[in-house]
Amino acid sequence: MRALTADRLLRLLTWPAALFVACILLWYEKYKMTGHPGSTFLFTVLTDWLGFHGHEKFMRIGVGSAEIITSILIVIPATRLLGALGAVALMSGAIFFHLASPLGIDPYHDGGGLFTEACESLAAALFIVFALWADLPHLAGRVPFVGRALSGLLRRTPTPV
Repeated sequence: MRALTADRLLRLLTWPAALFVACILLWYEKYKMTGHPGSTFLFTVLTDWLGFHGHEKFMRIGVGSAEIITSILIVIPATRLLGALGAVALMSGAIFFHLASPLGIDPYHDGGGLFTEACESLAAALFIVFALWADLPHLAGRVPFVGRALSGLLRRTPTPV
């Protein structure tokens, strides 16, 4: 049996964090993908505020699809870092729109549950990114065309001044 190092412990702890993020994201897909009135209201407010009147369905389905893809990526160990980066982007966007748009922190008048879950998911995704950050050069090296160059830049150590 391998010794439990700090790095190994962090990697093991990414499992519950990844499952938490995936569960939160997937829980809301039944509302987004079926056109639930609450979800339709939320995305109508956003698209109207952004000046894209009448495009609520496109934004709702697009965000939902991105969340499904992110949920799949975050539970697969080989793509967990990529999924966590996607979750950071999605949850940062969600938090931004809650704070900056007319939605507000409590659009459903339920005590801000949706906003709280976005913050918790962001925290869990950031933990995963922190725990797996060392894997980024390897992951970047697998990207076609630019991956090898990007991987080389990420592996370089800064020269002392």
